[in-house]
Amino acid sequence: MNIVILSGKGGTGKTTISTNLALLMKANYIDCDVEEPNGFIFLKPEETKAKDVQIEVPDIDKEKCTLCGACVKACKFNALAKGKDRVILFDKLCHSCGACGLGCPTGAITYRKRTTGIIEEGKKAEMILKRGILNIGEPMAVPILIELLSDLPVDGINILDSPPGTSCNVVNTLHYADRAILVTEPTAFGLHDLKMAVELVKTFNIPFGLIINKYDEKNQYLNKYIEDENINLLGHIPYKKEIAISYSKGKTLLDNEEYKEAFLHIKEKIEEELL
Repeated sequence: MNIVILSGKGGTGKTTISTNLALLMKANYIDCDVEEPNGFIFLKPEETKAKDVQIEVPDIDKEKCTLCGACVKACKFNALAKGKDRVILFDKLCHSCGACGLGCPTGAITYRKRTTGIIEEGKKAEMILKRGILNIGEPMAVPILIELLSDLPVDGINILDSPPGTSCNVVNTLHYADRAILVTEPTAFGLHDLKMAVELVKTFNIPFGLIINKYDEKNQYLNKYIEDENINLLGHIPYKKEIAISYSKGKTLLDNEEYKEAFLHIKEKIEEELL
């Protein structure tokens, strides 16, 4: 079973929730935030191995190319431009769709591999830990994400730590979801972006629950919305300085009995109402 943990905005605590729940549930952890994967900082995997992620980009044979411009017209991403004596490739704009090769009348286009990131995999006890890492300067995270999600562990529960927001990266992650857990914070911004995340999950018709991080009893931003939308509240994590200190040191929260109790309550609710 795949449980995606997501939110409408960054900084709400998806990775805090994901890593601690993975440890508590003895679940596999998959860090899908390939632009900023930091779950390994807390879980500290062993026996880590890596493999490259590559995409195909056009390789133009100058001897066969007649500079007709058909490939430039075929490319909808402006990755090709016709110069005075050659066709210029802007490889970071290329989406590997293959249209340029289909449009070329002289067969001048073949394809070469270009590395855009890596997939890392390690272990912690019986848990499998995986993450994708997009190379610095690369604009497209989706190829890394697709490679990561296409090879998920088949046994047990997989916790997928989603990218932030409601972008195409999140949509790609939700395609693999059996259940979803939304994480929010009790602020006006948190509520605004939570609404978008809820609508996205509903579009996929995925059973979901909600965890409130940085919880403050004095803050009532979320109560009416949760009640009006009949959202399943799984629990909350308190807003305390000690949590921020532990996070800044790369530590999980389960060593503290108060916070462990909060996660145990959430785990029980997940097992009762989502699994």
